[in-house]
Amino acid sequence: MLVDSHCHLEYKGLVEDQSAVLDRARQAGVGAFLNISTRQSEWDQVVATAVREHDVFASVGIHPHEADAHQDLGRAALLEATQHPRVIAIGETGLDYYYDHSDRMAQKRLFRMHIDVARETQLPLIIHTRDAEEDSFSILADEMGKGAFPALIHCFTASAEFGAKVLELGLTISLSGIVTFKNAKALQEVAKTVPEDRLLVETDSPFLAPVPHRGRVCEPAYVADTAAFIADLRGTNVEHLKAQTTANFFKLFSKARP
Repeated sequence: MLVDSHCHLEYKGLVEDQSAVLDRARQAGVGAFLNISTRQSEWDQVVATAVREHDVFASVGIHPHEADAHQDLGRAALLEATQHPRVIAIGETGLDYYYDHSDRMAQKRLFRMHIDVARETQLPLIIHTRDAEEDSFSILADEMGKGAFPALIHCFTASAEFGAKVLELGLTISLSGIVTFKNAKALQEVAKTVPEDRLLVETDSPFLAPVPHRGRVCEPAYVADTAAFIADLRGTNVEHLKAQTTANFFKLFSKARP
């Protein structure tokens, strides 16, 4: 069994033929999916898919790109959304200074609000960070000092130094198809060193299709290619890596049931 710990099943490229997309992934050995939301308007649809599909789980959250459009979102609304039995995670949330689609202060405010709800519910926080390592770590360290909360860095592409620091805070690292790219040498070095009990795999589909699927719409089935690449990189058996990352997923996302 293998888990795609981060996919966007409601996004263009997947939602038009969602049942077939899921079937292809199941045939590739994927036994669970975490369907991620990025804006409040997606929450109902993401949850509905998780209700309909026995092996799909849901997250609720606001992507940093959407922070400006959610300045009025209150803590109570996010907290209420987490109560649904198929919602097992909060996010994705975080900071993105590469595109700066939203005001940085608005991003930070929402990030801290998501952390606060994660701390109260103990649902894992799914973190997006791009070109914002210093502020991301500063907020995480500050908030962790107020009380522990489970969290992961999704689609990890940051520096080895940042990776070491968030691992020290107790976070998990999730690797996407980017690790298979020829120009991802630094990331590949990081991938070799992540403790095996803190490692997840994901597609971030429909984005970032791994080798040998580059140029195509990414599908959850392709997480198997990423897992095989990481296993080879780490010098381990691919079945061991699949079993370990699956166990890691259900340990971190303890509200989910295999």
